[in-house]
Amino acid sequence: MLYVVIIYLWTAILLYLLLGGADFGAGIIELFTSNANKIQTRKTLYEAIGPIWEANHMWLIIAIVILFVGFPTIYSTMSVYLHIPLTIMLLGIIARGTAFTFRHYDAVQDDMQEIYNPIFAYSSFITPFFLGIIAGSAVSGHIDPKAENFMDAYIFSWLHWFSVSVGLFTVSICGFLAAVFLIGETDNQHDRKRFELKAKAFNIAAVICGILVFISALIDGIPLIDWVFGNAIGIIAISAATLSLVLLWYLLYKGKSKIIRVLAGFQVTMILLTTTYRHYPNIVILKNGGYLSLIEHSGHEKTMQALALALLIGSIFILPALFYLIYSFQKKKVDYATD
Repeated sequence: MLYVVIIYLWTAILLYLLLGGADFGAGIIELFTSNANKIQTRKTLYEAIGPIWEANHMWLIIAIVILFVGFPTIYSTMSVYLHIPLTIMLLGIIARGTAFTFRHYDAVQDDMQEIYNPIFAYSSFITPFFLGIIAGSAVSGHIDPKAENFMDAYIFSWLHWFSVSVGLFTVSICGFLAAVFLIGETDNQHDRKRFELKAKAFNIAAVICGILVFISALIDGIPLIDWVFGNAIGIIAISAATLSLVLLWYLLYKGKSKIIRVLAGFQVTMILLTTTYRHYPNIVILKNGGYLSLIEHSGHEKTMQALALALLIGSIFILPALFYLIYSFQKKKVDYATD
């Protein structure tokens, strides 16, 4: 049952990165859109993320619950030493969701829209940025349980070049996912070209930020190169991601806007697999060689059995409803207007 829980944890993180990432990316794209195109961009992203934006954080909640119930030592360690970036990320989620709701469903269009819009856009950038910082900090070896002062314990545990570069890489990935997704939601050639350019720009940004991640890892003494290229799984995954990227741009050139979403999701999956496989089951790497393992630091056997059973039963109810939700919103709207 332990491995069932671990699979659910990894899957929840992946789905949050894919679906939530595309969701955040829509706001990031709006942030980097000219004023002349902002209104049309908002209209398109409403139609694109509307079906799933409220359900996206379900995956984050599942991951947090799994850590809290099944791996309390890991949960408490991350909550204590990374509480600052965690708090900023959660505030970003709240601000973004609130701004999205009020600017889209507000009964009155007034000057408050000028406040909601930047809150939505900037929080869409801040949230995945700090999500990446948290992920980078967890494996950076900077978390020091023996720290004797505030700065070492609660600031330098996450504020370093590696975590910042991972945060920027996460932002660029979110922007890329959203741009690829929005290409298929456009109804005119002008918008399609705009989102194609956005996808290319964020693709280039992801490559640059990826290089920064490797450089900062070398500076901080993090064996990222070995994690990625030191095993057959990593090499195969990176090769598959690279080849799928070439195929993605070829199919985009051919006008295949639907299948490229699958390829973009596949690339992100391969990246996550590559970066987590090598140091599995160690999910948190501490300073001076310590670590927190999903195997060694799991909860009581009875707890893990109950958690696995709850996850399995919950999937029976949640997944069909989620698929139906997405299917319902993808159906064409019916015009009931009469002559």
